Amino acid sequence: MSRQHIVILGGGVSGLAVAESCARRGHRVTLIERLGHNRTGCSFGNAGMVVPSHFVPMAAPGMVALGLKWMWNPESPFYIKPRIDTELARWGRIFIKSATKAHVDRCAPILRDLHLAARDAYQEFVREGDSGIGLTTKGLMMLCREAHTLEEEAAMAERAIALGVPAAVLDAKDAAQLDPGITMNIAGAVHYPLDCHLSPELYLAELERRAKSQGAEFLWNTSVKSLVREGAAIRAVVTSSGEISGDAFVLCGGIWSASLMRPLGVRLPMQAGKGYSVTLTNPVERPALCSILTEARVAVTPMGSSLRFGGTMEMAGLDENVTRRRVEGILRAASAYFPKFERRHFDGIEPWHGLRPCPPDGMPYLGRTSAAKNLIVATGHAMMGLSLGPVTGLVTARLLENEDPGFDLTPLDPDRFA
Repeated sequence: MSRQHIVILGGGVSGLAVAESCARRGHRVTLIERLGHNRTGCSFGNAGMVVPSHFVPMAAPGMVALGLKWMWNPESPFYIKPRIDTELARWGRIFIKSATKAHVDRCAPILRDLHLAARDAYQEFVREGDSGIGLTTKGLMMLCREAHTLEEEAAMAERAIALGVPAAVLDAKDAAQLDPGITMNIAGAVHYPLDCHLSPELYLAELERRAKSQGAEFLWNTSVKSLVREGAAIRAVVTSSGEISGDAFVLCGGIWSASLMRPLGVRLPMQAGKGYSVTLTNPVERPALCSILTEARVAVTPMGSSLRFGGTMEMAGLDENVTRRRVEGILRAASAYFPKFERRHFDGIEPWHGLRPCPPDGMPYLGRTSAAKNLIVATGHAMMGLSLGPVTGLVTARLLENEDPGFDLTPLDPDRFA
């Protein structure tokens, strides 16, 4: 394949992974990012988990009823801000339509395969470099405080095993033996040994370093205004710094991607799912494994000597204000599951927040689009962006070189709602 000039729109984990993959293959790469180098978007402060266990998309049976129940609790893991918004209404209709067993059965195998491939890619990434990213391959525990929740998670573990994803149901004693560094107030847990975790900040910095070492150019504080189509292809992008032409373009703009696609006749329905995290730099206890506090939907990840708690899915448009009650829900959960942690341990810590791009069927947008023959979309990963980062880069690079992507991308088709 001849050397191309690849222009990447967006500098989150997907954009950086695409930049590194394309630069590694010898292409000229220009990455355009609307924020500065020291940005803190949703790729940075997340839980840093790589999760083959998470093969069920967000749009699944029971989620509509659960979401309605959570709506009335100001500290719950999920909230949609009521407002008159036609895009939100359309998103909701598609979500309800997608929340079926048939949808989950169709999507679970591809999500499993993508997460497993990403896990392999992370391990290869570590073997190739001399900079650590904190990759820890000890698995993840789904921690359950209630017996009925443990039963539900045990049923999910059976589904995982049927899909080839190992899982083990543990009582409280077995869970304590698996991770003796943390005191847990639980009924039991499910352990997924193939899950792992890393530091998002270290990984993103290393992606950027490797891409630059291969000649990639980064344009910070540069907003993309529009895509210039000429015939069946994109000729250039109009930015706040002028027009930039290229041979191929990759849209990795997160929640801001939809507005760029709309003039091209393609709709990418997405809602911004605001998430929060707090990171203790000197925790009173430090687990060895990452975990999900199941009933609270809170992720817990050890990162070096620190411990990060993250969660919530707050859909309030592009409002980036911090809702303190949502953060309090995360902190209360920390103390409920881990009794050695007290509320005062979190005093003075400013919460991080980020806007996750959430498609209504819970599946990312990844692949070519009918909007232009030289445009690839790689966005909408919601809470899976970090987990699927390296495989997103790999698949995009293969598509750019007209290779087999290695996966059936039909459920991820960017034109599926067009």
